[in-house]
Amino acid sequence: MTAMHIVQFHHVRLPVPKYGGAERIAVWLCQGLVEAGHQVTLLAPPGSRIPGVRVVEVRPEQVRCPGFDLRRYVSERVDIMHYHCSVQHPPTGVNWVWTLHGNLSGGQRIDDRTICVSQDHARRHGADAFVRNGVRLDEYEFRAQKGDYDLFLARLHSVKGWQVAIAAAKRCRVRLVLAGGWRPSLSRFVKFVGEVGGTRKRDLLAGARCLWMPVRWDDPCPINILEALASGTPIIGSPRGSLPELVSAETGGLGATLDELVELRGRLAGWDPHACRAHAERYFSHRVMTQEYLRMYQGLLETGRLPPGRPAPHLATAG
Repeated sequence: MTAMHIVQFHHVRLPVPKYGGAERIAVWLCQGLVEAGHQVTLLAPPGSRIPGVRVVEVRPEQVRCPGFDLRRYVSERVDIMHYHCSVQHPPTGVNWVWTLHGNLSGGQRIDDRTICVSQDHARRHGADAFVRNGVRLDEYEFRAQKGDYDLFLARLHSVKGWQVAIAAAKRCRVRLVLAGGWRPSLSRFVKFVGEVGGTRKRDLLAGARCLWMPVRWDDPCPINILEALASGTPIIGSPRGSLPELVSAETGGLGATLDELVELRGRLAGWDPHACRAHAERYFSHRVMTQEYLRMYQGLLETGRLPPGRPAPHLATAG
């Protein structure tokens, strides 16, 4: 593939501490594109810094306003501009795409330049172009020998299923570490550690016997599942949103009810941490994600439309 000049735009200062899945995806994609031999210019708010990536500091409203002219900020030829937010006023004179990182509310529509983040995400929005998220594997510690706790790592919002995880931990009589914003009332089986990042987060992921993800909404492509797999930690979750695409039979299980989740916890010994890590390396690294975005860019430049995303191999085989 001929080297391209790709402009990335994010409306939030990068990188972000602790949480910020979509923001970290943008950072890892910029780094992956540079590693693949492409020129990357990041347009981002003042204070943004990514090692190895050229950053042009802009105020978000300058990029999102009518009549935005990319040439005012980037003098070199640009092959494609990639937004990590919705685009009301497309740039003139340059091909562009945008990634939908969340779910659109009723009445909102995507367009033919939209890249979703999982097959389920694309299907629910009436599209077929998607690239699943990927993580930098070298930022996570693989650990085959696990500690004495299960882990829930996400915002403590009801749709993330933290109450279900607590109920299951009580039924299973196992210790659960709850990591996320806002402190709830807990039982003796649950330890609350608040928001975590950096080394503390890496240690929790690596040491957990499993990650609970019993979501109660259609999660587009949760980063914490990929982080856990990279750490060799299997997943127990619900079959909502993208989770069936991310969790294979070798790396965890999905249950729709509390009884099913409790039954899955009893199978924990059958999920090998090495299989979890191998699954992440093969399908969910930032380099795999980068190659898929490059396929999207190239498809648009060559044919004028985005190509379909690739189905999850374990689902294709099962079908």
